[in-house]
Amino acid sequence: MDGDQASGGFLQAGLAQISPALQSVVDAGDLSGFVTLIWRKGEIAQVTTVGHRDVEAALPMTRDTLFRIASMTKPVTSIAALMLLEEGKLLLEDPITKWLPEFSGMQVLKDATGPIDDTYPAPREITVEDLMTHRAGLAYAFTSVGPIAQAHEDRLGPPLGGPMTPDTWLKALGGLPLSYPPGERFHYSHATDVLGFLVARIEGKPLGQVLKDRIFAPLGMHDTDFWCPPEKRGRMAKLYRINPETDRMEDVSFPHVDAQPAFEGGGGGLISTADDYLKFARMLLGKGEVDGVRLVKSETVELMAENRLSDAQRQIPFMSIPFWLGQGFGLGLSVITDPEKQAWMGAGSKGAFGWPGAFGTWWQADPAEDMVMIYLIQNSIPLGPDAASQLATGQRMGGRAALPVFQKLVYGALGK
Repeated sequence: MDGDQASGGFLQAGLAQISPALQSVVDAGDLSGFVTLIWRKGEIAQVTTVGHRDVEAALPMTRDTLFRIASMTKPVTSIAALMLLEEGKLLLEDPITKWLPEFSGMQVLKDATGPIDDTYPAPREITVEDLMTHRAGLAYAFTSVGPIAQAHEDRLGPPLGGPMTPDTWLKALGGLPLSYPPGERFHYSHATDVLGFLVARIEGKPLGQVLKDRIFAPLGMHDTDFWCPPEKRGRMAKLYRINPETDRMEDVSFPHVDAQPAFEGGGGGLISTADDYLKFARMLLGKGEVDGVRLVKSETVELMAENRLSDAQRQIPFMSIPFWLGQGFGLGLSVITDPEKQAWMGAGSKGAFGWPGAFGTWWQADPAEDMVMIYLIQNSIPLGPDAASQLATGQRMGGRAALPVFQKLVYGALGK
């Protein structure tokens, strides 16, 4: 029977199904390629590389391919904020105006889809916890409907890769009304970008430098940054989308910039690799410590990975779907609270946590299984003001269906 077992206690025959399943998605023309990694009980059980990082140049996906990880940046920024919490430099209940006066005297829309000048004064200030739980009342263009969505697009530019300086951007965002009063509901937004700039102001240096000093250098995450230097660009995966007119993949990659960008978005700007992000995920799985390096106390990670949304807040759909069935949200992470109810979204044990990215990237740490799963693709979906309505209808689903297939095959290979 020993021959049937793979590393990490998996069934070899189960893991062997992953690569062909993902290859079929590439063959169908739905995605350019994948890098997936499974770590369990102290060892890497599988790394899968399928398809191409650059379709036109026929360059294959490799284990060290660089990906734009989008909102997988959020847990990283959140850990930096929690390090400052441990050092007494901020409290969860602190009003953010202590460091960000741009958000003084905020107004709230009377109707989240109504005119942006029909407002009332916010009943209270935004707190650090509001930012970390997306209950600040802030918005993204792509999670909003109506005039406020267009106002975000017009005044702030695109959600990723914008040209503004942090100070100019904060002033512009602070000049827009809130969609909801602080604390009322989870409304996915620029909150973690704001949190990143708050961290940068407390530390007196750019966010990228804070993350490098506090997280990337100590953990040996040498391929993670807010920009890709020229010598690494050959390893970068191109970003593709399905052109709705031709129903074929097209390259929509962000242009490379010549130096560290002024705008380092703590909500979605990082570039990383499977092995780099594994170090970060294992640090969280190890309750703040990995390979002898401790970033935060174990109780801080417990605080982070504990649902903070009320039952009423979890009833509200997210991106038009009942996202919170069987899961909640902590300080920068979602966490599975009921695996049976959550099973329609993916797979995982009670207490498993993670957060995905807009380009289809995903990861999960599962303490009950002592396991980390990482899934990296580069599939662009529209992030404009009407994205919320398009997400449900306008995409070929083959690319999106690949993730639950991967999740279920991994747990299936454990006999789950």
